[in-house]
Amino acid sequence: MDKRRLRAQMALHGDNDTSLAQYLGIARCTFSAKLNENKREFTVREISQIMRRYSLNAEELLAIFFENKVSYKDTCEAV
Repeated sequence: MDKRRLRAQMALHGDNDTSLAQYLGIARCTFSAKLNENKREFTVREISQIMRRYSLNAEELLAIFFENKVSYKDTCEAV
């Protein structure tokens, strides 16, 4: 996950950890753990909610949540 990009979207829309956590219906400490990838990940529902809240297109969504999940080695082996 690219938390820098997510934080940029949050700032652009006037959100902070507390306000986005409330929107998602989770505790701020849970949001922080997910943002810092501390043994927690955002659920599909939460990612979908974030996508709607910030009007993210598919490319932006992939860049924030999934781009770092595929290693260079994995992409080379697939070719």
